[in-house]
Amino acid sequence: MQYDFLIIGGGAAGFFTAINVAEKNPNLKIVILERGKEVLSKVRISGGGRCNVTHAEFVPDELSKNYPRGEKELIGPFHTFMTGDTMEWFSSRGVELKIEDDGRIFPVSDSSQTIIDCFLSEAKKLGIEVLKNHVVKNFHKEEEIWKVITNQGDFEAKKLMLATGSNPKIWTKLNELDLKTIDAVPSLFTFNIKDSRIKELPGIATEASVTVKNSKLSSDGPLLITHWGMSGPAILKLSAWGAVELNSYQYNFEIIVNWLQDYSKEEVIDLLKSLKNRNPKQQVFKYAQFELPKRLWQSLVLASGIHNTTRWADINKSQLFKLSEELTQGIFKVKGKSTFKEEFVTAGGIDLKEINFKTFESKKYKNLYFAGEILNIDAITGGFNFQNAWTGAYIAAQAIIS
Repeated sequence: MQYDFLIIGGGAAGFFTAINVAEKNPNLKIVILERGKEVLSKVRISGGGRCNVTHAEFVPDELSKNYPRGEKELIGPFHTFMTGDTMEWFSSRGVELKIEDDGRIFPVSDSSQTIIDCFLSEAKKLGIEVLKNHVVKNFHKEEEIWKVITNQGDFEAKKLMLATGSNPKIWTKLNELDLKTIDAVPSLFTFNIKDSRIKELPGIATEASVTVKNSKLSSDGPLLITHWGMSGPAILKLSAWGAVELNSYQYNFEIIVNWLQDYSKEEVIDLLKSLKNRNPKQQVFKYAQFELPKRLWQSLVLASGIHNTTRWADINKSQLFKLSEELTQGIFKVKGKSTFKEEFVTAGGIDLKEINFKTFESKKYKNLYFAGEILNIDAITGGFNFQNAWTGAYIAAQAIIS
């Protein structure tokens, strides 16, 4: 079966490339091979089923700062196809988008099915073949033609794109072609913590700074206490930036949490002494300070060895010291991780030195392209991983039709 352009992988990057190629050159014979029963399965579950298509950051240099791997490589591509271009692309095809308060961008329908329907109808309209249950066993180049062997027959194409995400079998084939890959490790995960201080506090969220002990890794932002430990943007950012390092610890490490974010322990000691002088008869436990959630304050007070009936006047020096420590330098043991919702993102993939980022083409093999998570690019949560897919796919499409 002969084609002009063949895409392995029926996900976001694969469809976006195919559609952009077919629109510019309707005469090309294009096929997408998907190993599963369904295409766009990751799109379906992303953003809790709402599909967080991109993020409202419209400056390329600032957008690139959300990518622990790929930051400098993406600056140029983002100048070509950016978040505003993504919004315009979907809008011009009848998909209205909305920006939420935190900057995430979703379809107005709040359903990922809207994005899936858009891709499927565009592919059908443009005559793009989509073949499911096609497991790729091998691929190689013979002269100017790419040969792809699957469980349901062999294919030939002048141009080939791999948009297979973190598929280890494909990575092994790439290694056989002397293309370097970086081993995959999980990114975007929550921390499993069993600790009496947070055991009764699931659902509480507050701003905090988090540092991995004996490491340069740190993050700040909203922190959410869960039934299994800690989550929220502060933790997820830390898991993305620290994906490789935390994997090397086998997810057993300690974090230092500053519940007051901008305050040092010394500053807090002074503030607590001031509270002691101003409110001598007030019970410490009863009234939360520093705008902390009340139950969190109470838990940290008890953890400092202060009884729930103790008044400020009766707090001794060591209790003050301990409370300031709990507020600004609380140490929590992390033992394991959990996937963030259904969104499993990995760090790892094709070494970025293998790619020409003006075309998303292999430097070693002409007419071999890559887009999406197969590259060693990943981002923090918020629609950034999809934006990488759209940008890479669009630029590859321009190169394929040129």
